[in-house]
Amino acid sequence: MTDVRTDVRLRHGRFSLALSFFVQGVSFALLVTRIPAIQDRYGISDALLPLFLAAVPVLAGVGSVATEKLVVGIRPGLVLRCSQPVVLLALLGVGAGDAVGQLALALGAFGLAVGALDASMNMLGVSLQRAYGRSIMLGFHAAFSLGGIAGASLAWVGAHGHLPLLVSYLPVVVVLLPAALVGSRWYVDAKKDEKDEEKGGSGGAGSRAPVGFRVLLPLCLVMCFAYIGDSTVSNWSAKYLQDVLGSSEELATVPYNAYMVTTLLGRAVGDLGVRRFGSVVVVRCGSVLAGGGFAVVALAPGAWTGILGFTVLGLGLCVIVPQTFAAAGRLFPGASDAAVARLNVFNYVGFLVGSPLVGALGDAWSYRGAMLVPMVMVLVTLVYARSFAAEEDRYGGGHERPRTVDVG
Repeated sequence: MTDVRTDVRLRHGRFSLALSFFVQGVSFALLVTRIPAIQDRYGISDALLPLFLAAVPVLAGVGSVATEKLVVGIRPGLVLRCSQPVVLLALLGVGAGDAVGQLALALGAFGLAVGALDASMNMLGVSLQRAYGRSIMLGFHAAFSLGGIAGASLAWVGAHGHLPLLVSYLPVVVVLLPAALVGSRWYVDAKKDEKDEEKGGSGGAGSRAPVGFRVLLPLCLVMCFAYIGDSTVSNWSAKYLQDVLGSSEELATVPYNAYMVTTLLGRAVGDLGVRRFGSVVVVRCGSVLAGGGFAVVALAPGAWTGILGFTVLGLGLCVIVPQTFAAAGRLFPGASDAAVARLNVFNYVGFLVGSPLVGALGDAWSYRGAMLVPMVMVLVTLVYARSFAAEEDRYGGGHERPRTVDVG
């Protein structure tokens, strides 16, 4: 009977966490896809806009670091339960304000809360995967991708209908905020074994075993390189197709949409691949696909070949980030929360570096050549692929380890 109740609780926790990933995907997409409208609403100059955009990932990094400290005393589920409403309300604040100071305050709150949200969501995902005893991390990130597609679609409707930002954001917040709060009742946190903590043991996700940065560094680099690749697609795919490959303005919107769809598809089936072949094989295949996608983009003779390259990119890059979080949890089973929080910072480092790097190289050299830089960075993941190995944690496909229920 206890096992049945535990299984039901795990399923509820998995669904509620997937809902949080979905809500976050919607929120983030609604913000980043309406940047031109935000700029017009607040009268922000092109020179000042990059400062506002850079402030969000910087503050998100601060929020992630703060979360590492917070979860020493409180559970990640509580951090997530408190931070997700702040993200949604900050989004609403972006749409409701009319002065630059109000925008700065709303974006500041959004950035800090997003850092805490991303860190705590992935902490819960890692601990749930440990409790399940098989790979489920990619499924959570698939929910985020689905939310991103939904949010981008809602943003398109708002832009196409020339709706004010507040009118676009308010119905979404009214629906998602209560849903997130209700779903948060079923978050499942890893138990903190007080005896292990007192002894400095490393048996549970909440214990205080040290996180060796030298061991974590390969995963930090992989995370950074993956987000450099991702930000290259999100920020430069349309411009590349139109200016370099000579496509129409309408066709230039296709590559990012194709990238988002293949990202969703890859993550939806990725856990099956991890269970069958293991994380190392999946990450290596993803790196090769992503590198090949960038190569196709750089060498593309025309727009449709470029679109094909961006489509392949989505299939390759999509598996790397979720598996990097999962690998951190396996490498530091006694301090997975701290490892995830520190690793999450490099998400924002990659986001900050990627777009300016490609832009600078494109202006100084060529945009075709600039596409080779993220290609090389993604392929470096092959060098670090062994960091994803944990033989005792090869879930599925004849590699099952006994499932230990470490949830509270």
